[in-house]
Amino acid sequence: MTNAWRGIILLGGPGSGKGTQAAALAEALKIAHISTGELFRNHLKQGTKLGILAKGYMENGELVPDEVTVAMVRERLSEPDCAGGCILDGFPRTIAQAEALDMALADMNRQVMVVPLLVVRDGVLLERLSNRWTCRACGAVFSQFSRPPREGCKKDECDGELYRRPDDEPETQRNRIRVYSEQTEPLINYYQQRGLLVRIDGEQDVEHVREGLLAKVTAVTL
Repeated sequence: MTNAWRGIILLGGPGSGKGTQAAALAEALKIAHISTGELFRNHLKQGTKLGILAKGYMENGELVPDEVTVAMVRERLSEPDCAGGCILDGFPRTIAQAEALDMALADMNRQVMVVPLLVVRDGVLLERLSNRWTCRACGAVFSQFSRPPREGCKKDECDGELYRRPDDEPETQRNRIRVYSEQTEPLINYYQQRGLLVRIDGEQDVEHVREGLLAKVTAVTL
């Protein structure tokens, strides 16, 4: 399978360490890491047509339609660094998005190869989220467990101050976990029925999660 396009979707709840693990896995496999959060921020910052369209919905307090998000992802998939594969982080979130992604990939003669799921109990997610810190300068998010706030940001040479956001309060985070569970449970079944889902214990320390994730993904993609 060394010549196959390596399409990976990393699933995990808020606070599961999905972003950190996706970045590390992408680096290890030498493929692109596509974070939909970062994708949105880039389109908004650059004022692209898709960014302006998304901004209109967001300013009206409405959800950005799937077709806009899918168009952003599809455009990103056509870039040169995705030629060998990519890891999708934060997309898809629903069955409708998963089906749209399948269609977009099929048009490019590509397909999803494996879908790792970081399994973390809700109580552990809540504990982790209550210790999150955000950089005032670049918006990067860190966990107190992996980077004490006294160290500052240090992401891409940023030296911004880290702070606690008001929406990181426990009740807000409990709602985020509930929404994730409602949206993602059907998605887990969707990929499991297709034989693509692999589970990783996300409650281990960061290094052990990384090792387990890499081992299971390479067993399928290499």
